[in-house]
Amino acid sequence: MMRQTFCLLLGFICATGRTPAAEHGYAATVHPLATAAALEAMKSGGNAVDGAIAAAAMLGVVDGHNSGLGGGCFFLIQKPDGSFLCLDGREKAPAAASRAMFVRDGKAVPALSQEGPLAVAVPGWLAALSEAARRCGQLPLGRAFEAAAKVAAEGFVPDSGFAARLEKWRPVIEKYPATAAILLAPAVVGKHRLPELAATYRSIADEGPAWFYQGPFASKTAAWMKENGGLLTAADFSSYQVPNRTPLRTTYRGFEIVGFPPPSSGGVHVAQILNILETFDIAALEAGSSRFIHLVTEAMKPAFADRVFWLGDPDFTPVPRGLSTPAYASSLAEKINPDKMTPVPAHGNPPGAGRDLFEKHTTHFSVIDSAGWAVACTATINFTWGSFVTIPGTGVLMNNEMDDFSIQPGVPNVFGLIGGEANAIAPGKRPLSSMSPTIVQKDGQPVLVIGAAGGPTIISQVVLGILRTLDFHQTPAAALGAPRFHHQWQPDQLRLEAAVPDAIRADLEKRGHRLLVVPAIGVTQAVARQADGSFTGAADPRADGTAAGF
Repeated sequence: MMRQTFCLLLGFICATGRTPAAEHGYAATVHPLATAAALEAMKSGGNAVDGAIAAAAMLGVVDGHNSGLGGGCFFLIQKPDGSFLCLDGREKAPAAASRAMFVRDGKAVPALSQEGPLAVAVPGWLAALSEAARRCGQLPLGRAFEAAAKVAAEGFVPDSGFAARLEKWRPVIEKYPATAAILLAPAVVGKHRLPELAATYRSIADEGPAWFYQGPFASKTAAWMKENGGLLTAADFSSYQVPNRTPLRTTYRGFEIVGFPPPSSGGVHVAQILNILETFDIAALEAGSSRFIHLVTEAMKPAFADRVFWLGDPDFTPVPRGLSTPAYASSLAEKINPDKMTPVPAHGNPPGAGRDLFEKHTTHFSVIDSAGWAVACTATINFTWGSFVTIPGTGVLMNNEMDDFSIQPGVPNVFGLIGGEANAIAPGKRPLSSMSPTIVQKDGQPVLVIGAAGGPTIISQVVLGILRTLDFHQTPAAALGAPRFHHQWQPDQLRLEAAVPDAIRADLEKRGHRLLVVPAIGVTQAVARQADGSFTGAADPRADGTAAGF
């Protein structure tokens, strides 16, 4: 049963969120089998990277509505020597994509970017896992896929929300026969089996990623797309590459915050929000108080306004470096009224933004080990069940990441985010993402590895996790269990979890905020290094995940 009875009082630690310390390594994922896979890999001679790969492969089976072969990921790795890898496995638009491909008679048709063949971008998940294994792993990539294939073939008990999701999306699922055959098949002894996906995993274990990108899978996908009006071709698959981006490094109260750069908007705006808040004495406030919520909300708004205008694929769009500088943050902080809501009419103009620059469903897992490796990986197929397209005979559910582009300026995507010119569709371009895998370090050592799922709320979840850990010295379990809030500039409303007390809601309304109360916001996973060198962590109490170590 989903743990939605989490922490009804601010600052209280959920009993289910307590996790013992460990000496050798720790992993936090959204599913117990994925956490177990990560620990087993590390116990068998692998490092945290191998653990993360094992978790990713398992999640592609047991949590396939959120991530897997048909999607993408951001892989942020800290090495023992203190250096970083930012492996960009974000999906790419097909070569035949065009900026008006979802426009009919001059108007955007969002349904075309949200389900069906046109919604699918070139998957990068497997390429990123393979690159991580090649550069940093100590175990063969195929080992993780063999272990996950066994679970796919023998079956697993779906999480508590599986049946509800099926019923909610049944009418759409039934439109796609290959997907319906898998998802709507009756369970055997309560277990969900994925024999086609198991066979696909075993082919990858035997033949490597080439089977997927240059071989049978690419050919099958291209043939299906041609027959069904899609754009993906075998050439789109064979040309896919994983860039190693330069990490985005900023500081907050003496800690270094290492985030993922564009096409992640998360790294930029986590840094930007923290830079704004560093000008305020957050630690002097009560965690979860209306004043705390107000100040953090006011810092979120200008960041999300900037996201609309400035952010996009850096291979296509110059992104101002000034967005994440303390000087720019200070100029934004000066506009914040500490007592009352202030409207944010438009984006700001960060340093370096001269005339030349004007031209809701994911999973995160965090893994750390005693050798000095740390991994924050956020993976997705975008919306629940992605595009609803499964390539027949493969068991692979494909993403709908084309919806993360700005399909037409000013038209919101499925998460309500408005896009601008910087994120317009172009052939081979990566859509903007809110995924925010983040590593916080002190004196070169990782002290917090954190990330989240939940569309644009990923950014606010990561910010809140960092604030509660660094400013209020909360454990990961307490930080993740506390009620959340989110503001993304447009629509102009402050989203609050229902666990926020009525008195605090009333005070926020007096300050001018328009509130939207929701049951829960997102899912965060975090692991941490403690002062004595041991590890702890937490899986979000809003889901059925686990955090464990050895």
